[in-house]
Amino acid sequence: MDELIKLVSQKTGLAEGMARTAVETVVGFLKEKLPAPIAEQIDSVLGGAGPAQSVGDLAKGLGGLLGRK
Repeated sequence: MDELIKLVSQKTGLAEGMARTAVETVVGFLKEKLPAPIAEQIDSVLGGAGPAQSVGDLAKGLGGLLGRK
């Protein structure tokens, strides 16, 4: 998540603390709105659990949501 916070800070010019608040707000919103299996993947994607694997798992979850396997 730190990488995302730094990116938001750089792109927007926000101080890192403000960028952290913005990112945490958006991530919390997504977790509330997405179906549980997908929302659970957000932490692993942002937590550095191996982006390729985590993003792949997230994509599979989205595909399942859309009727694809």
